[in-house]
Amino acid sequence: MHEKKYILKLMKTIPEFEKIFSFESIFDGWLEFQKGKRKKLDVLEFKNNLISNLAELHGDLRRGEYKHGGYRHFKISDPKPRNIHKASVRDRVLHHVLYKALYPYFNNLFIQDSYSCRIDKGTHRALNRFNQLARKESLGGKQTVWILKCDIRKCFASIDHEILKSILKKHVKCDRTLKVILEVIDSFETSSGKGIPLGNLTSQLLVNIYMNELDQFVKRKLKVERYIRYTDDFVIFHQDKNHLNQIVRYIVLFLDNELRLTLHPNKVHIKTLSSGVDFLGWTHFSHHRVLRTTTKRRMLKNLADNLSVETRVSYLGMLKWGNTQKLWKMIG
Repeated sequence: MHEKKYILKLMKTIPEFEKIFSFESIFDGWLEFQKGKRKKLDVLEFKNNLISNLAELHGDLRRGEYKHGGYRHFKISDPKPRNIHKASVRDRVLHHVLYKALYPYFNNLFIQDSYSCRIDKGTHRALNRFNQLARKESLGGKQTVWILKCDIRKCFASIDHEILKSILKKHVKCDRTLKVILEVIDSFETSSGKGIPLGNLTSQLLVNIYMNELDQFVKRKLKVERYIRYTDDFVIFHQDKNHLNQIVRYIVLFLDNELRLTLHPNKVHIKTLSSGVDFLGWTHFSHHRVLRTTTKRRMLKNLADNLSVETRVSYLGMLKWGNTQKLWKMIG
């Protein structure tokens, strides 16, 4: 498994169309997609005529006739209300095929400190990196650390289709492959020409590709040394508060001019680490982190509503990443 991940990271070119959409690749996409979904009704129905369905998808792609279907819409609370758009099984298999082909190439372009939806990254590594960068900027606790914390407003809903396409065209040189990717993007029709659906596997990658433009601007143009991004949240560490005030102005201009994105006005803060900085569900201090109050309340409510062993074990696993001795005793 580790060897496979290593090989994926080394890939610097996007495979050719015939390889991406070979029947073998489509079948592999099916195998990956159906993990954990074998009992779902729509998955069972697709499986009843599996080879025929996959062959039809393969034929449509090969002939350049693939059309993405619509979406089934529903809402969840995670913890805030979110609109989820679920594609058909056929289209979700295609998403897996595309993701497998595109991820290695684009992952190679991403900065080290982008942590969302990437192999060997994730929330826990982002939290550990937060501590590491805070220690470095404070010179081991000798200097005050100021942290700029920002949140992109309605990130998924604000992704501009034309800007996203222009970014992809710089990298995807095969017109046939590009046509399939653009079909997936255009399948989510909005009156504003913005937005990608929460629910598509490809959306996670597309957001990272889009937001990589910001990452590169921050790291290469602004020369920011200590920066972490997780989807639509990011933090910058510095000893000079005035410097961060200047940095955020440049970021606001770049987001508006280049990506048509805005920062959430109520979620832009410049605070000292000693006063506590909210990031990824935890409030971080100089030498410890505690669970965000809203996260703690939601956890206790969920436990009161669901006393299953699985729920309790899941929360205990989360709590080990911070200073939560009292909560551990309450639910352990």
